[in-house]
Amino acid sequence: MWYRDFLQQVIYKVINPLIKGMIKVGITPNVVTTVGFIGNIIAAAFFIVASQQMDMICQTTILGWGGFIIIASGLFDMMDGRLARMGNMSSSFGAMWDSTLDRYSELVSLFGIVLVFLEDEGWFWMGVVTFAAMVGSVMVSYVRARAEGLGIECKVGFMQRPERVVVTALTAILTGVSGSLWWLAGGMILIAVLANITAFWRVAYCYGKLNARDKAIKSSDKE
Repeated sequence: MWYRDFLQQVIYKVINPLIKGMIKVGITPNVVTTVGFIGNIIAAAFFIVASQQMDMICQTTILGWGGFIIIASGLFDMMDGRLARMGNMSSSFGAMWDSTLDRYSELVSLFGIVLVFLEDEGWFWMGVVTFAAMVGSVMVSYVRARAEGLGIECKVGFMQRPERVVVTALTAILTGVSGSLWWLAGGMILIAVLANITAFWRVAYCYGKLNARDKAIKSSDKE
């Protein structure tokens, strides 16, 4: 989408000097990817600690810091790809490693948020909604990967990973600033609804593409 491309170019201009420094000292994209993953584990740990807090102000403050860590980790997720391209260090394993840790990163952070809601009295159903957000997040990525395995580029939809990361991080930060869990709840509802819509949107898109291809193959076989 145009806004993602615009923001990406702005961020690239900011981080390019840092990328050049990484290339000079020999830092590899896989190292950057791993550091970003560790950051998400730390964010998940913050969420888990927050789930055990009885004091609301203390809990929401910790959630806010967790959101900040997710944003910082997201920058590493952008830097690894940029580093691979600028440093001519792209590799098939690197692409797989990046995708694998992206899935782990998202799941561990959302798992921490699930615990926050399940441990808070009166928020049980938001824990269920957050689990639905986890399912949608996985399925958006899975449908794309499965489609690409069948030779179809499938990037349709409006709740891809960058949007999900931003929504999770910002609503966690706003929760910390405002002291209200409703911000985080709103973010999880948004992801749960739009991620699952995006997953089925991609399935419908692939349905059309695959059916058209199958018909073309059958027609050529008859000839």
